[in-house]
Amino acid sequence: MIAPNQLIDRTALLRHRQRRLRQRGTFLHNLAISDVQDRLLMVNKSFKDVAIVTGWADPWAQAFPSARIIEDSDTLDLHLQSCDLVIHGLSLHSANDPVGQIIQCSRALHPDGLFIGICFGGQTLQELRSALATAESQITGGLSPRVFPMADVRDLGALLQRANLALPVADSATQNVTYPTLRALMHDLRAMGEANAMTGRTRHFTSKTLFERASEIYKSEFSNVEGHLMTTFEQIFLTGWAPDESQQKPLRPGSAKMRLADALGVAEQHLKD
Repeated sequence: MIAPNQLIDRTALLRHRQRRLRQRGTFLHNLAISDVQDRLLMVNKSFKDVAIVTGWADPWAQAFPSARIIEDSDTLDLHLQSCDLVIHGLSLHSANDPVGQIIQCSRALHPDGLFIGICFGGQTLQELRSALATAESQITGGLSPRVFPMADVRDLGALLQRANLALPVADSATQNVTYPTLRALMHDLRAMGEANAMTGRTRHFTSKTLFERASEIYKSEFSNVEGHLMTTFEQIFLTGWAPDESQQKPLRPGSAKMRLADALGVAEQHLKD
């Protein structure tokens, strides 16, 4: 039974993931892992107690063999102040309570421990979303939820502050991928375990006519000169630190010892009323 007000049907999500294990679809995880590794190289700190929260253990475990892999269930198997690094790997977009996930990760950090979250952002699959919505409205006169709603970088960045993480930073990177057909794109999404698992999804088979019309719209509006379908995947990166007295603090208002004009080497101008 699905709990009320839950956006994601976790039973369906896990079923899609189990089906995915027999297929391919790790390239976006590999890109995320590479980016995380690059970011860690820029941090002047070594990490010994690492936990990775993810719905796809294999590529993350291979990249971080000493890390503890945690299933991205609603209640995470993390203990209070047990880690100096927690990575949430490409699963926040499919969480019913993303802020709750980040709060649990934050509580699992030692003071001055690092949280890194990677998830899909709002630009992800924007072309597919548009083509399906237009086709369905033309054919049935209505709309059904078919692609996960995904937050933008500003909204996700605000979650870091709600989780009481210090020095929060949120940024994004987009990957542009091309597919020969809509069928190839849909096959890849199933291979990634990213098929529709929303609670409000349509429970009957979608007509072939709708997908044929969506394919026509997609090719007309979002194809390159070779006729391949352009597809956007946006990955948002969230970083924050568990508060600690050793961290740099912002200056108190009015405590500056030099005027801004002097620091910039310009003459101060007074505005007239």
